[in-house]
Formats: sequence, structure tokens, C-alpha cells
Amino acid sequence: MTVRKVRTAAVATAAGLALSLLALPVTPAGAAPAQPAADPQALAATASDQAAAAGLDHLRKGADEAFRRLGTTPGDAGLFYSSYERTYRGLKVVGGDAVVVADGAGRVRDTAAAETAPIGVETKAAFDAARAASVARTQLPTVDSVSAPELVVLAGSAPKLAYEVVVAGRTAKAPSNLHVFVDAATGAVLDQRDDVKADASESTASTASTAVAGTGNSYYVGNVSIDTTGSGSSFSMRDPGRTGLSCGREGGSVFTGTDNAWGSGSGTDLETACVDTLFSVQTEWNMLRDWLGRNGINGSGGGYPASVGLNDVNAYWNGSSTHFGHSQDNRRQATSMDVVGHEFGHGIFQTTPGGAGGGNENGGMNESTGDIFGALTEAYANNAKDTPDYQVGEGVNLVGQGPIRYMYNPSLVGDPNCYSSSIPSTEVHAAAGPQNHWFYLLAEGSAAAGKPASPTCNNSTVTGIGIQKAGKIFYNGLLKKTSSWNHKAARKATLEAALALYPGSCTEFNAVKAAWSAVSVTAASGEPAGCTARTVN
Repeated sequence: MTVRKVRTAAVATAAGLALSLLALPVTPAGAAPAQPAADPQALAATASDQAAAAGLDHLRKGADEAFRRLGTTPGDAGLFYSSYERTYRGLKVVGGDAVVVADGAGRVRDTAAAETAPIGVETKAAFDAARAASVARTQLPTVDSVSAPELVVLAGSAPKLAYEVVVAGRTAKAPSNLHVFVDAATGAVLDQRDDVKADASESTASTASTAVAGTGNSYYVGNVSIDTTGSGSSFSMRDPGRTGLSCGREGGSVFTGTDNAWGSGSGTDLETACVDTLFSVQTEWNMLRDWLGRNGINGSGGGYPASVGLNDVNAYWNGSSTHFGHSQDNRRQATSMDVVGHEFGHGIFQTTPGGAGGGNENGGMNESTGDIFGALTEAYANNAKDTPDYQVGEGVNLVGQGPIRYMYNPSLVGDPNCYSSSIPSTEVHAAAGPQNHWFYLLAEGSAAAGKPASPTCNNSTVTGIGIQKAGKIFYNGLLKKTSSWNHKAARKATLEAALALYPGSCTEFNAVKAAWSAVSVTAASGEPAGCTARTVN
């Protein structure tokens, strides 16, 4: 990923006319008519579109390429982040995405683009599409469905014309929704990317109704209130105000009942598991709104359904829903707050710019993102029964060995504390270690009173700034993510976020920098050298 600060003049906008059913006030003679206030997000999106069309700075594009805006997400400090998909002669370019950052006055502030060599491929396939589907089918041992092959350009150091084929089924250990990229010239498999993100590396249309507050007897957090849908004597575990959120039995329908009381508090009861799941994701939604300014899990007011009762010692996100299994001893469902926050955190990673990306380093940062959102959800809830910590899955005790990850010291379960050149080839759950460690150091420091000590890779002492500030900086850095996201890119983006969010203070910037250095992520090209206020002319 390449990011560079851009200086531009303010982008001019044209005022539009609107019809109204209301009588308009009469303007006094000689007075200029009042103009409606410009929408900051619209101004930012317009400026970003113009920058993308012009191929501004690192958004370089050839004559046969174009950018299509996928969405614009508000961040903090008055900034808006527009994500773009690159096309080549009308074909989608996988890995050619970009982000433009603009402010509410219509000024471009930053650009970011996934790393790719210039594209100059032929767009006529020599390999038959049906044969490509057959090749893709062989990549999973159990296949439920195979999508129609789509011609795309696979970007990177040597762009190639490829078929993208989505194969749904199972690996030897878990469900899979595998995107297989087959060379359109030779039939060779060029790359694979799985939508399914499992919590552990080990695994064996609604109708209109009334919004109500239900009572839940959960296993992990005690008696809680959850938002459900219902009227009279008919209720369901479907959130009425958070679009898309619901919980039901794996392979079945959303739980319903004749009253609005849910769960028995038992670790083996699936309705109880849905109480924990709904409470956790509703809390995560509120945290995203109140602490980070994000509108829902997907950033545009939407969420995703959850299922409990998965017959597996695991939990996973499949690209459009979450699924929760049970502990190895079958005494608890894997629906603790940090695990639920983690799985829906994959949905956040997927719906920030750059999508889910690919590769083990990117995948490790995706897993770490889930852990970070789980920790943020716990901190926001501040529940007396499931107190905030930086352990992952300690309540579930998935395989009888306690937490599956420790953010303050990943090495406690054999994961790396420090970044190294081996991370790009490290299994993704282990590769979560360096960024998890960084986040803990940023939030709590290396030796905070009342918190677990956290060893640094350079023997430095790091002072934390608190989890809410750390979350804001992490999230605003994530809004600059591209499909080639890596630790150096995250270091640069979060340093820039600290400057934008806290322009009157160097404490936050210095802490971000110290925490990255403490996990051996060295300076990225073009990152801010120090805490100096920067303005855009």
C-alpha cells in the first residue's frame, strides 16, 4: 500500500435546485437568496471522485482503467474515506483498489492505493470457463455449489487475466466459501481467498412489528436486556432497530416465543446462546456508534444474522453471517462477548476499504481486528460478570486450555509478540500477534498499574493512552486500508490518524509510534516524521 499526503485547492461544487411542497419565504428586494448548507459528505465524495478520475498522485491509472466508488465512510476529525474499485477495460481488478480521504469542505487530504504493477493484459480468455469451474471445484474436498466463472484482472507484481470462481463447501476441518482465481490462459490456480474466518485455528424477510425490550438470562453476562421484535404474544430474536441483526438455530429459523423472556442461563441451551450473542453484538453496535462514529457493523446502518448450535469446536464468519459452535467438552456455547465481537469484527474488516484482502499477513491483521473489536466491546460493556480484559475466549475455554490468545503477551500460547519477515508465511491466527500486542501497548502500556505487564521487543517502556483513544486511532487507520494491507501500512495510517484526531497534542502520536516500534514494526516510507501540525492549503 502506498499513501501520500496531497495538497489541493478547495474543490468547487455546483448548487442544485430542489422542489418543495412547503411555501418558501419571500426574499427582500435586493437581498441574495439564502443557499442551503452544503452536505459535507457529498462535498468530500465529489472531491474524491474528481481525484480518482484524474488519477491523482498514487491513484495512477492507465488509459484503459477507471475507478468506481463503492462507498464513503465518515471518520473523525471531519474526514471522509471513499473506497474505489479499479476496472480495466470494464473488468473488475482484484487488488487494484484505492482510498481517497477528503474533508467536509471538499479538499482532498490523502490517497492510498493497493500495490500493483501497470496493467496491460489481453481480455480474451484462452482457457474455457467451464474448465476453469472444474479446476476451482477441485480445491475443496466437499463442494456444495460452484459459481459461474467471472473474468477479472488479478493485480499484483505481474497482473494476469483470470477467472474468479466461488466454491462453497467444506475443507477437511471447517466450512468454506472459497474464491479461486484460475489463470484464463493456462488454467493454473493463481490465488485463493476464503470468506470464512474461523475464531480458532483448531476445529473439529421479516414483517413489520413492534420494537420491544426483552429480558435475557444469559450464560456469560447474567440477566440482561436485549432488543427484540414482537407484539401481543408473538416475539422473535430479531433486532427491530439494527437492520440485519438476528439470532437463531444453525440451519434453522430465528428463535421465537410467546413471551419476551429468553434463555435459561444454561451453557448447553441454544436460546441462552442467542441471548449472549444478541446482547454482545448490540453492545458492539452501540460501541461503534458512541466511541467510533461508525453506523452499524457494515458502516452504512446494517448488520448480519447469527446462528448458534454449530456442531463444531469453533466459531466463524462466512462473509455474510456469523456461526457459533461449542467448547470441546460440549458444556458451553462459543458465544462469549469477545468471541461474538471478534466474529462480527471480521464483518467490519470486510466492509472497510480494501475488503478482506488476501495472504497470511493481511489475514493475521484481519484476525487481530476481530480481537481488537472484541476487547473494545468488553470495555464498552464493562459488565461485572464478564469484566474487560485482553484475553480472547477465556470464558469459553474452547479446547480446555484457557484463552486462545493473549493480546498483552501473544507468546503465552506460542504466537509471535514481534513482527518479523516470517509473519507473511505464519498461520493467520498466530500472525495476529504483533498487531494485538501493539494495540495493548497503545491502550494500556507495557507496565500499567493493575494491568498485565507486556514485554516489548526492544526493551522499551511504553505508556498507554486508554482503550477508547486507542480504538479511535486504530479504526481511523483502518479506514485507509487497501487489499494489500500490511503492518507497515497500518503503522503509517495510524500515525496519520493520531495527528488528525489529536492535532493539539503529541502524546497520542508518540504513543502510536512507540507501540509499533515496541513490536518491531519499523518506519514506513513517507510516514509522518514527528508530531507537527500539518495544514492543507
